[in-house]
Amino acid sequence: MSIAPISSVTDTSILERRASPSGRLSDFFWRKPKIFLLLMLTPPLLWLGIIYLGSLLALLLQSFFSIDDFSGLINYEFTLATYKQLLIPSNFDIILRTVVMAVLVTLASAVIAFPIAYYAARYARGKWKVIFYLGVMLPLWSSYLVKIYAWKLILAKEGIVTWALAKLNLLWVLDAWLALPVVGGTSLSISYTGTFIVFIYVWMPFMILPIQAALERVQGNLIEASADLGGRPAQTFRYVLFPLALPGIIAGSIFTFSLTLGDYIIPQIIGSSRLFIGQAVYAQQGTAGNIPLAAAFTVVPIVIMGLYLWMAKRQGAFDAL
Repeated sequence: MSIAPISSVTDTSILERRASPSGRLSDFFWRKPKIFLLLMLTPPLLWLGIIYLGSLLALLLQSFFSIDDFSGLINYEFTLATYKQLLIPSNFDIILRTVVMAVLVTLASAVIAFPIAYYAARYARGKWKVIFYLGVMLPLWSSYLVKIYAWKLILAKEGIVTWALAKLNLLWVLDAWLALPVVGGTSLSISYTGTFIVFIYVWMPFMILPIQAALERVQGNLIEASADLGGRPAQTFRYVLFPLALPGIIAGSIFTFSLTLGDYIIPQIIGSSRLFIGQAVYAQQGTAGNIPLAAAFTVVPIVIMGLYLWMAKRQGAFDAL
């Protein structure tokens, strides 16, 4: 058996240079892959750097300006006076109210989502797995405003919730709850309770899917080993299942907490007249024309989420995204 010379093998393994402009350009990018990668990444990096990061930087700079009380014009001198206004009781109540609502929505979503995600990860197979994903994802495919206005009709004083409780002779329970000073109101659609319910409904899929992904990684022999060693179901959940599912819970909480923190449409349509951060930003920028204060309000959730993401990363939450 004869062996071809190395030079002939090398010559046949390299394509000849093409004469057309597109061919020469393709050959150039093939020989210079780093230039091709740079050209591919330049548009999204410019978009991220100029449009997104640039707007955030402009927002941060505007928060250090102030409004002249006499003329109502923006004073372009760096000052912390605008941030001091956030500590005024009326403004600080807005921040505290928003953060408390975001925390409560996140905790409630985790409690409700965990058994659903556990069933999907451990027991759902075949078509039931498909039904699970459809049931979780289907609400995300419908219009955001349509869902909110539908809930406004459901929670209204003449809505189906009131009608069902009246048929069950439990209307007095609803009236007693609405009579409470903080969570109550004239109806569920005009109360913090209604806002809380709609927040959970809208953001629930963002909590279920990361938890389900984390539970998929938990091997069944770990749970069986816990039972073989005499661990009760509560102990197995506390010492085995929950720690392994915690990154998924934290990953889901990133979505529910941040989305609740910055949303202004749900509190605007369903809820009382007391503002949340998103509504305060809209009011200060649109109605009052106080752009520095609106920017300062916007910086608050950015700082909170920055700290939250730092803690979530330490817990390995990004592995469950």
